[in-house]
Amino acid sequence: MAKTHDPNNERIKRRYCVWLKEARGLSEATIGSAAAAIARFERETGYRDFKAFHIEQARSFKRRLRETNAEASGAPLSASSIHGILTALKAFFNWLADQPGYRSRVKHADAAYFSPDRAEAAIAKAHREPRVPTLEQIRHVIRTMPQGSEIERRNRALIAFAIVSGARDRAIATMQLRDVDTIERRVHHDARHVRSKFHKTYTSTFFPVGEDLSAIVIEWITYLKSERLFGLDGPLFPMTRIVRTESGGFAAVGIDDRPWANANAIRAIFRAAFEAAGLPYYNPHSFRHTLAILGEQVCQTPEEFKAWSQNLGHESPLTTFASYGTVPARRQAQIMRGLGRKGDRDSAAA
Repeated sequence: MAKTHDPNNERIKRRYCVWLKEARGLSEATIGSAAAAIARFERETGYRDFKAFHIEQARSFKRRLRETNAEASGAPLSASSIHGILTALKAFFNWLADQPGYRSRVKHADAAYFSPDRAEAAIAKAHREPRVPTLEQIRHVIRTMPQGSEIERRNRALIAFAIVSGARDRAIATMQLRDVDTIERRVHHDARHVRSKFHKTYTSTFFPVGEDLSAIVIEWITYLKSERLFGLDGPLFPMTRIVRTESGGFAAVGIDDRPWANANAIRAIFRAAFEAAGLPYYNPHSFRHTLAILGEQVCQTPEEFKAWSQNLGHESPLTTFASYGTVPARRQAQIMRGLGRKGDRDSAAA
């Protein structure tokens, strides 16, 4: 029977994951990615004990990785995927080199053999203009969404809330009714139960994207409180209630009183809504880019942009500029042409 694991490896991997969580404070998603990279390396080496590590294993692994196709698409692994896997393995073996029982077997210099080459690193880190929906496209999607059933009204309110609040999908999935003040138009990201980034607690105000969008959100919250009689600890966007039919199948029959376990359902709702509206899919996070670009257009003073940035949950406006505020290529060209015409006018006037 082929070997499927090594007991020593399993123990040291568990210690590493605990270290990543407790000492580094990394998220479950990041730890999961690191564990997947290590498991991939183990499979390639036949689950040999890490104490038997040799640099030729790293070199051979890198070669095979570049020849591997992605399971989903069947296309070769992207430079960013290769870079992420190798970086995770380099970090693991660097940590391993300091652990009792491994210090004499694994050296920091050995871990360096997992370094991606410069071309891969440059491609993986290259800035790419994100795909960002316009506010008009988002409004079009919401207008075309049906609202006859309870599930349809929830889905419509979900997409409206994403642009009104600027909240991340993982946060939206875990928000409770108590977190939204419909009178003051405020959203409280309470890290005690909301999965906010870096477990940060902050309060934001509805973005000025249109009273029509805010009204959809408020109407949904009113429905949950007044007609469904949800309490303040009820989920803002409950999961779909699935029941077994008489024929032995399953059917969606409205909403449950429980929240989603993760953001997968939210992304599926976004995908279906955009496709039904005849538009390419934009994920929930792209709405934050839309808001960042809108902020650059409507804010007239540094104080206003600082408030806009804080409303996105950013400590500094520089985060908004660097991570979200890239000027789209088409707009960049318009600005540069405008500056050129201004320069010509100034030269003629002189």
